[in-house]
Amino acid sequence: MFEVLITTLDWFGVAVFAVTGALVASRKQMDIFGFALLATVTGVGGGSVRDILLGSLPVFWIKQPLYVAICVSVSAVVFFTAHIPESRYRVLMWLDAVGLAFFCVVGASKGLEAGAGPLIAVVMAVITASFGGIIRDVVGGESPFLLRKEIYVTAALAGAVVFIGGRVLGLPDTIGAIAGFLACFCIRGLGLRYGLTLPTYRPRPGRTAEELKQLGL
Repeated sequence: MFEVLITTLDWFGVAVFAVTGALVASRKQMDIFGFALLATVTGVGGGSVRDILLGSLPVFWIKQPLYVAICVSVSAVVFFTAHIPESRYRVLMWLDAVGLAFFCVVGASKGLEAGAGPLIAVVMAVITASFGGIIRDVVGGESPFLLRKEIYVTAALAGAVVFIGGRVLGLPDTIGAIAGFLACFCIRGLGLRYGLTLPTYRPRPGRTAEELKQLGL
């Protein structure tokens, strides 16, 4: 049951992230090949980085080309329907939140399956959930979500910790996966809805020459 759930989440995550990539392509008014490219690198980017780091080669979409087929199919659909949403950027952000929640659970599960400890599994979850979006934004000329003040990686981190914590506590993996998904999506969703952010670094003025002299420096 759990393996079926993870496979389903993986497919949905790839499809949802592919949609976000195609929506960025629509904002940039790319042609159909640009849509396919952005959809594919977004859908499989995070998982590819994860598999390379875990030594699981060839990466998952080479073993199962269905993932690429999903991305290309999604890009074709979005190419003809991207004009329908009134605010593509708003749709993009919420779909990205869904993909983030899917992939944080999948990434954590893949890390544990590869024999990694809980800490590395959390890292794999964050990489799986965030790197596809980073590649999408860089290739599409957007400011990556990761570099903004918005709550993003924190949500993926929380979802992964909930999932792995559930396993440590002996909860069924299916329950843990659902809990991890909900934790990630709710935190990211609250950040989007209310503009919540983590505290940011605030630069402070350096010491004057007189102050340094008084300190004997």
